[in-house]
This record gives sequence, C-alpha cells and structure tokens, in this order.
Amino acid sequence: MGKFTSLDLHPALLRNLTDIGYTDMTLVQAETLPHMIGGSDVLARAKTGSGKTAAFGLGLLNKLDAATFRTQALVLCPTRELADQVSKEIRRLARGIPNIKILTLCGGVPLGPQVASLQHSPHIIVGTPGRVLKHLRNETVMPGELKTLVFDEADRMLDMGFADELNAILKFMPKNRQTLLFSATYPESIAAVSKRVQRNPVIVDVTDDEQPAQIVQSWCSVTRENRNAELVRALRAWGGELNLVFCNTKVDCAEVADYLVSQNIVAVALHGDLDQSERTEVLVRFANRSATVLIATDVAARGLDVKNLDAVFNYELPNQAEIYIHRIGRTGRAGKQGVAVSLVEEREEWRWQDIEELLPDAFPKKCRIPDAKRSADTLSPAMTTIQINGGRKNKLRPGDLLGALTADGGVPGDSVGSIDLFDTRSYVAIRNADAKKALWQLANRPIKGRKYRARVSGFVSKRV
Repeated sequence: MGKFTSLDLHPALLRNLTDIGYTDMTLVQAETLPHMIGGSDVLARAKTGSGKTAAFGLGLLNKLDAATFRTQALVLCPTRELADQVSKEIRRLARGIPNIKILTLCGGVPLGPQVASLQHSPHIIVGTPGRVLKHLRNETVMPGELKTLVFDEADRMLDMGFADELNAILKFMPKNRQTLLFSATYPESIAAVSKRVQRNPVIVDVTDDEQPAQIVQSWCSVTRENRNAELVRALRAWGGELNLVFCNTKVDCAEVADYLVSQNIVAVALHGDLDQSERTEVLVRFANRSATVLIATDVAARGLDVKNLDAVFNYELPNQAEIYIHRIGRTGRAGKQGVAVSLVEEREEWRWQDIEELLPDAFPKKCRIPDAKRSADTLSPAMTTIQINGGRKNKLRPGDLLGALTADGGVPGDSVGSIDLFDTRSYVAIRNADAKKALWQLANRPIKGRKYRARVSGFVSKRV
C-alpha cells in the first residue's frame, strides 16, 4: 500500500511512526492521506478497524501549530467509548511533538472539570455531539481558529439521532476549514451531509477492496429455560481469550453477566445503566484481558473497537438482519479467522431465515454445541487490573507507574500489561501471579513524591 515515508509528513510524526512500528500504510491511509495533507476535503467510506483513525489523526496533526494554544481541530464521534479510543490513538501519534494538548469532551461526567480544562484551549478536541454543542453554546469552546473538522462514523451519528446537534454545531464552525467525513456506509443522508458541509470533497471508498472477514458462522437451537446454560457450553466450546456476547436489552445484559460470574467465568457487562467511570472500567478490563467475556447491547457496543476479538456470541438474535452483520463483523479482522455463534429459540427462527436471505453465500450452519475441547484455562484471564486513584491531572505517565511497579525487586517488567491513564484514575494490567506484589508496590511506594490508593478492579477467577 505504500510507506508513510513517501508522504509529506512532519519529520517528528515520521520518527514517531517508526518508533511505534507504523511503516506500511493501510488501504484507507494510502487513499486519503495524500489528499488530506494537500488540504482537500475528504469523504471516505471505510470499515471500523481499517486504520481510519490514524489516517485523519495524521492529517490533522500535520497542519497543527503546536506553539499556538488555540483549538485547531475538532473530531466528533457517536459514542464516549469511540471518543476515548480516538483520543488515545491521536495522543500516540502526537508523541513526537511536544506540548500537544488533546481534550476529550463527552457526556456522563460533570461540566465543571471540563470547563477548567478548557480555560487553556486544547489544540485538539475529541467529543460527542451533545456535550460539544453544550460547550459551544456556553462559549467554553472557541472554534474561531479551527483548521480541521472531522466526522468519525458519521452514519452512526445520524442513526443515533444526532442530526440536529450536528446542524447546530456547524453554525459555530468557521467557513474556511478542512472537513473530513468518515463513514462505514453511504446512505443518502451521508451524501446530503457531505454536500452541505464539504467543498468539492475527494471521495474514497475502500470497502470493496478490503479483505473480507473470515468468520465461521453457526447457530444452535435453545429453549428459554436452557439458554444461559447453553451459552456457557458454547463459550467453553468455541470461546477464546476475548469474547463478545450480544443481548437485546440491558436487563438481559446484567442477568447474563451475573449468571456467567456464578459459573466462575470472568464476565463484565456494558449497558445504559452504568455511569461513565463504570463504563470505563468495564472496557479497560476487557481490552487488557482481565475479563474474557463482555456482554453488551447494540447501543452500548457502538464505537467499541477491541482488537483480536476471538468470537461473537448472539445470546439472542437482533430484530433486524443488518444488525447481525454489524455484530459478527467485530471478529475475524486483520486477516484472522473469527467465530460467530447464535443461540436461537424456535420462536426466533423466522429471524434466522431473514439473516440467511441477507447472507446467501455465508453458509451459516445449524449445529449442536459440542463438549468443551479446549483446556480449562481458555476462559480464565491471565491478567488482573489494578486501579490507582491518580491520573493525567496528577501529571502521572505510564513510565511513572511502570517504575513504581518494578523498583527495588518489584514485579518483573514482562509481567506488566497495558497501562491506561485517565484524568483522575489509572489502570494497570498485571499477570495474575504478580498481582498481589504489584498491589503492594503501588500502595506503598511514592509515585512522584506522593502515595496513591490502589485496589484490584473486579475479581480474579478460579479455574473455569
């Protein structure tokens, strides 16, 4: 697809790309970055997981003036989870440029701390439409010097009913700007938005050229009474280290999570009744492999992008066949084979017929759930998450936490997994065998001259 070094990118960005192991561009990056660097508006159709965040992230960073502390780029996302992921990726891409300030603005948290952070204007804002609009109306976000406006997953924002908010946000935007619009689909509504907000956009569609996902699909007959037990059997037969279970309601999410935990499976639930801190902790634990099963509704899972997802399980079929395609498309990415298993009651079989009509070449097969053939440890997470009551606002960095963990005969460096920092909390994944020692290290060793409270997030399972 081409090398990043072939592009007219800032030398600091190129050095950092080499450091983080980005050498070859993905298809969407190769097709869009030259136009974005050249200053053109871009309308791009690309699937989640295609590298689109790095594409527009590099595009907006390349034209950023780090010495000018004004908001120069705004990225709008449909969900808090996606906004957090986008912010994290842009921070990673920006590491070679000192003093870049990136702020995430989403609902579900108090306005006050966000207003305080906005007093010194961030270079880049990533946020959800509702909260960004509130700050614009309160004049706590000042977009007068904005250079780049990005709509990420624009089709989902429209599906979720954000059209009015987007229209209101556009009234605050300067006319002389670059507008980048990324979408997984091209409904008429996206074409209409593009026509209204973009100037002669370069249109890129890489979905037909992307390698199709290799997903082994099957479905199994269940009854209302044995559905939970059959889900456990299916997880033990086909599950891997990271498994996503879809339910249609938040009540089912909570009940299924409770049942799996009662069966000694480390499961976490993502649904609308969780506050932002709870949602963050759930997603961190799943992504860093401290929980093997995430149960979610379709709404809660929008914007969720977990790499190397082994399997998707439909606890119940969605009401629309198209949603089934979105669900199973979360596995089998990056050329890897995925697994999709659906539990179907007799009264739901008409839904399955609709799905088969939509996927005539997929050959989803009906099968019995076999006895577990994998080791008992397959569904036992290897990691434990420890939460620390300090974060970016305390000037903590991943290196500070790693140093505290490994100092003076602490835990081995290769026992430490991902480190996730948020404004007032941090999370560290530790191999189970070293979790107790790590907890002691973090609770008893000062970090930058201060002691922080540390606790285990969730629980560590016994053998499955």
